[in-house]
Amino acid sequence: MRIAIISDAWRPQINGVVRTIETVAQLLGAQGHDVEVFGPDRFHTLPCPTYPEIRLSLFPSARLAHMLKAFAPDAIHLVTEGPLGWAARAFCRKRGIPFTTAYHTRFPEYVHARIRLPISWSYAFVRRFHAPSSGVLVVAQTIRDELAARGFRNLVPWSRGVDITAFMPRVEDRHPGERPIWLYAGRVAIEKNIRAFLDLDLPGTKWVMGGGPQLAELKRHYLKQQDKGIQFFGSVGTEELSRRYAQADCFVFPSRTDTFGLVMVEALASGLPVAGYPVPGPVDIVTVPGVGAIDEDLRAACLAAVTGDPAACRRHAENFTWERCAAQFLAALQPIPRGIWQPLKRRVVPDAAAS
Repeated sequence: MRIAIISDAWRPQINGVVRTIETVAQLLGAQGHDVEVFGPDRFHTLPCPTYPEIRLSLFPSARLAHMLKAFAPDAIHLVTEGPLGWAARAFCRKRGIPFTTAYHTRFPEYVHARIRLPISWSYAFVRRFHAPSSGVLVVAQTIRDELAARGFRNLVPWSRGVDITAFMPRVEDRHPGERPIWLYAGRVAIEKNIRAFLDLDLPGTKWVMGGGPQLAELKRHYLKQQDKGIQFFGSVGTEELSRRYAQADCFVFPSRTDTFGLVMVEALASGLPVAGYPVPGPVDIVTVPGVGAIDEDLRAACLAAVTGDPAACRRHAENFTWERCAAQFLAALQPIPRGIWQPLKRRVVPDAAAS
């Protein structure tokens, strides 16, 4: 099967969306499917105004149309509600081509956190994007329930996985710093609510792994206080991230706006219990005894979670497999009748360098 995946989130970004697309594409490719990702790297782009690490494709419609005609996929999947997602949606709608979409990000909550736009306005925008989709792939049951209540239709379960060979307990690599070590890993941005973690009165050391638009601000604020109990590491590779997970004592997930939080499963695979709020993501992952705690009092959740069982964490993480994730994705795709492509001229257009 020839599968076209259109995503505004793509390399060199490092986040759960990109990791999911990459892994699913690799697994399906290994099964013999021809998977092509159409990301911003193929278009002229400009930086997102409030998040320059994200590149937004500039007027991609015509070029994307040429690319899709040349590729002539058997199925099309739209990952994001950005410029490329909307361009692909328009292409498919104009030609009566079925497609699937995914709800990866609580976009309305993110926008509200940044510019205070009413959440209802953003949900109307996002609901319109997904309305013609043959299947809206959603990772967590809590998010599916929430979207259904807001009028979304054709919601399809789509699980996530973890590389249990990359993320694992490493008892021999214990860190000598003041313990407990409380770790946050992920994008450093306002919607992640990282200040709620850093302001907690907790014993030991706090680590922040990851980059993002709020990193410089948080470093200025907290390092100015000469708080030696807080360390910022910036963006790191998988090897160092895995090592830091294994060295820490508790993973703290302060976000209230995520759909899932893949980093929590990576932490569990490393034998690291999770603390978070009782919101989508933590309530979908911290579901068995010994793997963490959730509480509206985040400090209480941390102090309860840190006593968790590393072995239980690892066992629980092993239930999240990328193979299942890829199988669900493949099953949800809507086949495109081959006759649709016959009248369309197949002309290969070279990729434009991203600006």
